[in-house]
Amino acid sequence: MRLVLIGCTGFVGQELVPQLLASGHELTVISRKGLKPKSNQVTPQDKLIDLKLDLANPQSWRNSVLIDALSKAEGVVNLAGEPIADKRWTPKQLEKIETSRLNTTQFLIDAINQQKKQPRVLINASAIGYYGTSQDAQFSENSPAGKDFLATLCQRWESIAKEKPRATRLVVVRIGIVIGPSGGALSKMLPIFKSGLGGPIGNGRQWMSWIQRTDLCQIIEKALTNKSWSGVLNCVAPKPVSMAEFASSLGKCLGRPSVLPVPGAILKIILGDGAKVVLEGQYVQSNLLTKLGYRFKYSEINQALNATIKPLIQ
Repeated sequence: MRLVLIGCTGFVGQELVPQLLASGHELTVISRKGLKPKSNQVTPQDKLIDLKLDLANPQSWRNSVLIDALSKAEGVVNLAGEPIADKRWTPKQLEKIETSRLNTTQFLIDAINQQKKQPRVLINASAIGYYGTSQDAQFSENSPAGKDFLATLCQRWESIAKEKPRATRLVVVRIGIVIGPSGGALSKMLPIFKSGLGGPIGNGRQWMSWIQRTDLCQIIEKALTNKSWSGVLNCVAPKPVSMAEFASSLGKCLGRPSVLPVPGAILKIILGDGAKVVLEGQYVQSNLLTKLGYRFKYSEINQALNATIKPLIQ
């Protein structure tokens, strides 16, 4: 397939781009920073176009290479978005979190609707933050949206994606906490746990609905190529874990103790309101992926952590 990838040069894209290239797809990858060298080296240049554009800026959508790629695209993957928990939620950071998702997606939908030939499929990111947080409730694809900042943002984000052309199949991937090497939440935890100072964050009872990066990339590719896949997919492994269980599994994997709790107050000092992504959680299940017959490569947290961390510490 001829694919346009937006926001796919970060943590998830590090694995997704080489995977799609290895499968024989032709890619136009668009991002603010461009691809890292490793991704560029996996295939001949005629299979990969790397464009450096800020797609939250309307001027970028006048780029002739971008418009040409969209006019020929059979599929589009949009994972664009400022990281949620990397920085304090100052007013300026909240604006970045919103505009990087909403503006980029709106400009994308507008551009797709203007094409004579429209893509057959659009994979658009969202997050399990759609459901809000809870220590008791369990959420599936049919659960109602929450009411906090992230839930409201995800609703607006998904609503924009639904404005796609009627002929374009839409798959919204509500992504959980992604576990993988060289990035994501795990990269921030590893130094603390390696030093032997790691432990449950907050009270340890909050749920962590996670997915290993390889599974997420496999799901995205299957959603591109399987016409029966449509609507909302909760991209989470079958077995959510408590933060205490996650900390214990991570400590065992590293051969380090994991008994010292990380106080929520410290995390709030570092991240402000953004700390709620880690301090509060939700138990999310993916009923639709089960119905579609997707088999997770990593369904257990110990299995996922061992596969992710061992190559980094050997």
